[in-house]
Amino acid sequence: MPLDETAEPSDALDSLPEDRVADPATLTAQNHEWWRTAVIYQVYPRSFADSSGDGIGDLRGITAHLGDLADLGVDAVWLSPFSKSPQRDAGYDVSDYCDVDPIFGTLADFDALRAEATAQGLRLIVDLVPNHTSSDHPWFQAALAAGPGSPERARYMFREGRGADGELPPNNWPSVFGGDAWTRVTEADGTPGQWYLHLFDTSQPDLDWTNPEVRTDFLDVLRFWLDRGVDGFRIDVAHGLIKKEGLPDYTPPAGSGSMGGGTGEAEMPPWWGQDGVHEIYRTWHDVVASYEGDRILVAEAWVEPLSKLANWVRPDEMQQAFNFTYLESGWTATRIREVIDASIAVFSSVGAPSTWVLSNHDVVRHASRLALTADSPQGSGIGPKSPGLPDRAVGLRRARAASALMLALPGSAYIYQGEELGLPEAIDLPDEARQDPTWFRTKGERYGRDGCRVPIPWQASAPAYGFNTTGAAWLPQPADWAPYARDAQEGVPGSTLELYRLALQTREEFALGAGSVEWLPGYGASVVAFRNGDVTVIANTGSVPVELPVGEVLLSSVPLEGPALPTDATVWLQV
Repeated sequence: MPLDETAEPSDALDSLPEDRVADPATLTAQNHEWWRTAVIYQVYPRSFADSSGDGIGDLRGITAHLGDLADLGVDAVWLSPFSKSPQRDAGYDVSDYCDVDPIFGTLADFDALRAEATAQGLRLIVDLVPNHTSSDHPWFQAALAAGPGSPERARYMFREGRGADGELPPNNWPSVFGGDAWTRVTEADGTPGQWYLHLFDTSQPDLDWTNPEVRTDFLDVLRFWLDRGVDGFRIDVAHGLIKKEGLPDYTPPAGSGSMGGGTGEAEMPPWWGQDGVHEIYRTWHDVVASYEGDRILVAEAWVEPLSKLANWVRPDEMQQAFNFTYLESGWTATRIREVIDASIAVFSSVGAPSTWVLSNHDVVRHASRLALTADSPQGSGIGPKSPGLPDRAVGLRRARAASALMLALPGSAYIYQGEELGLPEAIDLPDEARQDPTWFRTKGERYGRDGCRVPIPWQASAPAYGFNTTGAAWLPQPADWAPYARDAQEGVPGSTLELYRLALQTREEFALGAGSVEWLPGYGASVVAFRNGDVTVIANTGSVPVELPVGEVLLSSVPLEGPALPTDATVWLQV
């Protein structure tokens, strides 16, 4: 049955961003910028490669494997946090923004990594966590010591409690990790005192971004790393820095996930997506633009509809924003086509590329997620009582097809470490080994993110699968991961690693990142079919095979045994 390609996108997707739309002359001038078409590889440092043997990955381990990433065919590497931290939330609780945590190495190790990345032809993006600090940060320790009304406390979101004696939190906001978003301090004289806001763990107090000193200090942080040669920053919780004035009560709708609601709603929760964040990023844009070499800002902003997300990448703000609407679209052709259409429309209207992504360090790996029938809210993952746990074979087949589809799209794409190996979510970790704050704050109802953060396998027969030489690993690796190891897949036709390598080579050869989507009519509703330049892409999410046009097969996510594309598969053709 022919597909009606004239169907309108849903209301949640179709409106365009508010203002500062790029003009055609600007678009022409910007076409050369590397980040518009780049494939960027996310490294989660503690789980990538461990040079010291202590069970935690480090900067020297990353440096030793940069050649492998260049060989894979990526353009840039993004490093998740490696700054000094007590590691209560795996480095997203920063105690010094301008130093390397000793578990990862030193600033000299970072400089060596930067130099090797340059030698390998790789750009380098680093994580920046501006919404909150660690409670160990000198700023917060000074705030506790200084007391109510002090300039030190004005750096953070301290408030008086409600109730007769201030015994109740200032409002009803929930923490992303579970429980309340407020913690009461004990003052220096031993009496119960003010409350501080922490949208995440109690050890991650939120900064007050209405404070000019906070803004000035972070401009210095940007310059510190830009001076060391980084090519850009991925901004953690980019949509959370400004809270609604007055901090009003708000109850997230049921099923809104660990990010506290707002997706698909007409109005964002009072802690996400407030207009004041854009002034901050316009200032950051100016700092980054003052350096040579097309340095970039990348927004982690869980914002819907897409028209609102596009506001983060207007010409004078950030360069990229992760397309989480695409990540959450599932393996349904109708939804995938709808999101692709809407994404290209809204991002191109402001002169930005769509930035496609399927997995990262906060979500269930898509080799498992695409075979789930249970819900898996961002950040929370699944839990011991989740129904419909994934079938590994189905999940891997769909993941390979979904990745082949994503890498054929115009714009930029992100790969999360291990997805090129087909790694599934490590679901069956021992409870005593779990470390994610979500596991503890939900009292074991949700596993959190440990399952996508397990150290990745390099060598099938080596200790810790080659993660190090000692066999130690900060999270236990599944006993059946040997077939996923890099050396078990390298040079093996049809392996997931070789599928990714071929996809990246072909993507570059045909300049797919700089291309466009032309939908192909005549396919059923369960098929995604389009042409990008000289490449025809067909993905079958349905239950019956799809007849293929005659042409040269450039890439297929499954072996093709006839003139039809089987279910849960993607093919690239030159017709």
